[in-house]
This record gives sequence, structure tokens and C-alpha cells, in this order.
Amino acid sequence: MRMKIKNYFIKNFTKIIIPILALILGLCTYFIPWSPHTSWASYLSLAVLAAMDSVIGGIKAYLEGKFNDDLFITSFIFNTLIAAFLAFLGDKIGLNLFLAALIALGSRIFINISIIRNEIMDKLKNKNNNKL
Repeated sequence: MRMKIKNYFIKNFTKIIIPILALILGLCTYFIPWSPHTSWASYLSLAVLAAMDSVIGGIKAYLEGKFNDDLFITSFIFNTLIAAFLAFLGDKIGLNLFLAALIALGSRIFINISIIRNEIMDKLKNKNNNKL
């Protein structure tokens, strides 16, 4: 019995530790009075939008049965970093790449939300049809 618990914990270590660390980090950032510099606003807002896009895409993939942990984590990190880098690069070369990324990520979020809604409605219809 103890060996099964130990093997389960070792096998699922990242699935357990990463959410706990994220919760601790979130609580620390909430309770520690810190505000970013106003010049970072466009970078941070675009990074948050990219992170939201990754999370909503992960929910969509889960509902479709195509969710992959590794793909989700890497897309979350890289999408966030690339979006912030695009905003930084746009500022340096004098183009407003922030708006292009904002439009692209915003449209992806709305498309993914509509797919999520359709998946949930289909599952509810199938559930109600099976009851009858």
C-alpha cells in the first residue's frame, strides 16, 4: 500500500507541486504591496492576455479530449514571453505591434470560448438525450 502511494506521488509530482507553487506565488503577489512601473503596462497586459489565451485553449483541448500537460505548460510560458517580447520589440522599432498581438489574441480567445460553449452544450444535450 505504501509503495503504491509513493509511486503515485513520484509519478505525479509535477501535477501536484506546480499548482501548489502557483497558489503560493499568487497569494504572495496579492498580499505584498507592489505595483509595476507604468512603462511596463503594455508588456504585462499583453502577457496576461497571452496567458489567458493559453488557459482557454487548454480548457478547449480538455473538453475535446486532446489535452496534453507538456504542450499546455510550454505554450503557456512561450506564448506569454513571445507576446511581451513583441510589445517590447514594437516599442523599440517604433511600430505598434501591441495592437496586432492584442487583436490576434483577442480573436483567438473569442473563438476558443465559442468552441467551449458548443462543446458544453453538446455534452448537455447528449446527457439529456440519454436520460430520456
